[in-house]
Amino acid sequence: MSQIFEIVQSLSGQRNSITIPVPYLDFFAGDQQAHALGAILNQLVFWSGKSDLNDGWFYKEHRELAAEIRGVTEDQVQRLVHKLCTRWLPDIVQKDQRQVNGTKKTHYRINGDALIDVLFPPTLVPAESKNLKREVAEPIPQNRGTGNAETQNPSREVTESILYTDHYSDNHKQILNPSCPVAPQPDPEVLITDNAILVLTHLNQVSGSRYQKSKTSLENIRARLREGYSVHDLQLVIDLKHEHWSGNDDQYQYMRPETLFGPKKFESYLQSAARWESKGRPKRQDWEGQRKSSELMRVSGPDKAIPAGFRGAR
Repeated sequence: MSQIFEIVQSLSGQRNSITIPVPYLDFFAGDQQAHALGAILNQLVFWSGKSDLNDGWFYKEHRELAAEIRGVTEDQVQRLVHKLCTRWLPDIVQKDQRQVNGTKKTHYRINGDALIDVLFPPTLVPAESKNLKREVAEPIPQNRGTGNAETQNPSREVTESILYTDHYSDNHKQILNPSCPVAPQPDPEVLITDNAILVLTHLNQVSGSRYQKSKTSLENIRARLREGYSVHDLQLVIDLKHEHWSGNDDQYQYMRPETLFGPKKFESYLQSAARWESKGRPKRQDWEGQRKSSELMRVSGPDKAIPAGFRGAR
């Protein structure tokens, strides 16, 4: 029996509370009796480690299980056990009638390794690799071993690739089987495309445009992101050129992806945008006034007054 199963076993069947591990409920998802099935399985896993028999078998009466999980009758437990052993976990939860002191009693045996395989499919992703939005691989649906395809619920997938190692911790730690392969990392182009869509959305919001998420609209944005520029860099250029060209229809027609993010002009646009941001993003009229004042100082000099009747240089 595996060490992982022993850990799961140690968590099951607490006497003073009815605890159903979340992976059990994930496994039975779609069944209207999911919680009752989870509670039965929880108790069977717990008692499988308490028997004096050395072959893994233990006996448990239906009335005892009903008393332990509460809220169900002995007959309901009998039907739940039958469903568990024949539909959901055949050959994993084994059942047999055996003699105990001359009386037949229902015995059970849990195939711990097989139970782990169906509860925690071998597609675990290390917790350290869960980065931002796109680094958790989707679980691969597993054959639950029921032999009845129509009873399988395709949405029943383990949503947390974790095993619980602390009774009292909400942040459960993960124990990985070193033999489990790490899921391949997603294509970096996926993240680049997502970021390009963020930039294009910002352009549409700022300029009132309606550029679609097409190859033509995104290709220059993606190219700049591949070169190492950030989403903020591209959005900053958008903000600068909106401030610079707003109110001038001849210039504002260039508020488009191929102009803003083309390979020839983007770097110079970004340098201007960085200077603009470092000055607090002044409004156009403010820095145009500063530019004209600088030109006037350059022509007349700081100590030269403009003679009466002369107009300032433009």
